Amino acid sequence: MKKNGFTLFLFLLLGLLAAAIVTQLLEPVSWLSFLTKSAPLRWEPKADLNVVQYDLFIQVKLNVISIIGIAAAIWIYRKL
Repeated sequence: MKKNGFTLFLFLLLGLLAAAIVTQLLEPVSWLSFLTKSAPLRWEPKADLNVVQYDLFIQVKLNVISIIGIAAAIWIYRKL
């Protein structure tokens, strides 16, 4: 597999998705609540240029499990 920016982005996205699934599975376990408590990161770029107008909303909910998922995705990417 070829290493490029798209491949890294794909691995990061898959790592976040896997972490989100694990987070939802572990949410009912009360003694693991420190792993599943999320902090949202938001980015809302907007522009009105009279010809083009856009409004974009991106939100990522980070927690300990998602950081582990990102680290695992980067580790797997580097092993390629």
